[in-house]
Amino acid sequence: MKEFSVIIEKDEDGFFVASVPALRGCHTQAKSLDTLIKRVKEAIELCLEIESPLSNEFIGVQKVVINA
Repeated sequence: MKEFSVIIEKDEDGFFVASVPALRGCHTQAKSLDTLIKRVKEAIELCLEIESPLSNEFIGVQKVVINA
């Protein structure tokens, strides 16, 4: 079994979008989180068929405020 960090965002249309930082180009989207998790598992399996994961370790997300 392998474990991957997944970044999940919600876009302006209400879709959940998942990205896997360790696998370049590994993204998917869905209307619900349950469907998104199923799709991201499938996407990871497909991406692993054509590339090896990067060895970067995901640390976290930090909000940064700037004057705009």
